[in-house]
Amino acid sequence: MSKYDGLFSQPLKVINIGTSKFKEDLDLQRVESVQVDWQPPAGGNIKLIEALDFLVDNEKVEEANLEAIKRIKDAHPHLVDIDLAGNVIPGMHPKKILHAGPPVEWRNMCGPMQGAVIGALLFEGLATNEDEARKLAESGEIDFSPCNEHSTVGPMAGIVSASMPVHIIENRVHGNRAYCTVNEGLGKVLRFGAFSEEVIDRLKWIKDSFAPALKKALVKTNGIDLKSIISQALHMGDECHNRNKAATSLFYREIVGYFLETDLNKEELNEVLSFIKKNEHYFLNLSMPACKSALDAGHGVPYSTVVTTMARNGVEFGIRISGLGEKEWFTAPAEFVKGLLFPGFSDEDAARDLGDSAITETMGIGGFAMGGAPAIVQFVGGEVEDAIQYSEQMYDITVGENSNNSIPTLNFRGGAFGIDVRKVIDTGILPVINTGVAHKVAGVGQIGAGIVHPPKPCFDKGLLALYEAYKEEK
Repeated sequence: MSKYDGLFSQPLKVINIGTSKFKEDLDLQRVESVQVDWQPPAGGNIKLIEALDFLVDNEKVEEANLEAIKRIKDAHPHLVDIDLAGNVIPGMHPKKILHAGPPVEWRNMCGPMQGAVIGALLFEGLATNEDEARKLAESGEIDFSPCNEHSTVGPMAGIVSASMPVHIIENRVHGNRAYCTVNEGLGKVLRFGAFSEEVIDRLKWIKDSFAPALKKALVKTNGIDLKSIISQALHMGDECHNRNKAATSLFYREIVGYFLETDLNKEELNEVLSFIKKNEHYFLNLSMPACKSALDAGHGVPYSTVVTTMARNGVEFGIRISGLGEKEWFTAPAEFVKGLLFPGFSDEDAARDLGDSAITETMGIGGFAMGGAPAIVQFVGGEVEDAIQYSEQMYDITVGENSNNSIPTLNFRGGAFGIDVRKVIDTGILPVINTGVAHKVAGVGQIGAGIVHPPKPCFDKGLLALYEAYKEEK
């Protein structure tokens, strides 16, 4: 008797792989079947497959990635000081302006970024009105450069000029520092491109009153442990990108006693403490440079395919990779954010994805930790199940799990971190980012929030560059 006897008389058990059209036909015939979604690796792109063949299961790559994520995980950022950007940021000078995202020229900047540049020039006294500021920006006299190339990060437009105070974050394990401006709060603010008198006055108050007061308080500390605050906040419902209520509260509790030890009078104390207390996003401008200091420590590991920067300038999205150059960006047009818009606004009003705040997702928090911050869905849209699914999916494209940033709703599993270019291309899964939506016109401000993904060509280009850089060394 043949082993095939009776095979074709048995009920069919069908597994359909790939296009669902065949399953639809089977459903019509009432044949039970299971659909398995499948696509060829790298979308069938021969060049990308060749690069994957070289980089996947490559011992040097595996060792390099473990080293990169070890450095990132071991980093221990502390807030140690606040000072003017021109005094502390490497390469800063009076006519240098830093911006969010990959490199972009003035003429190509989006509306909110141009507005923020105008505001910075007014704040610095380099121009007295909008027309003068525009002419100066167009003249070529201003040296524009990405924040990320100067150990700095900035939310939304991300504009930093020489006289702006910046938080100084020190990674005490590796010795590097990172910088970020002070969060202005909500409403008409520079980061969304506003440059009215009230915006400039607030920036001057931050420079002349708030920053000196915070400096006096920080002198009395041994540094504020931001790594610890982030870990705690993740257990309290924050994801430290779009939700910072717990983290700001923890920071406030930590710093308030030191303020009380200073020589500030009652009125000054009330003013500076109220500024922090009333701004639930104050900690965003601490979580971002904390992540930056850790990721910079993981940059520059030869052969590593770990992404160390994701940033957007409202025109292009850019990534940088540990195993490649410090200024080597891989870019593609930025996407539009999909989510919830405030009443009165439509998709036509929105600017493209903008800001350096995706440094949080690059670190493995923010959108990667949404599963532990269920309240965030009320702000960005979707359901709690969606948030958990996003967090779970990120394990498929990362090198490891960060036990420092565990997620309670995932049974305290360490958060996914170490975005691996190889896995992004192999799986077709893109990193998830939750973010605010800026109006495309300078100064209107935030008009909503939602979910966005990087454009895939960034990762395609990065993978091919890694292959070209190392293929001869195998």
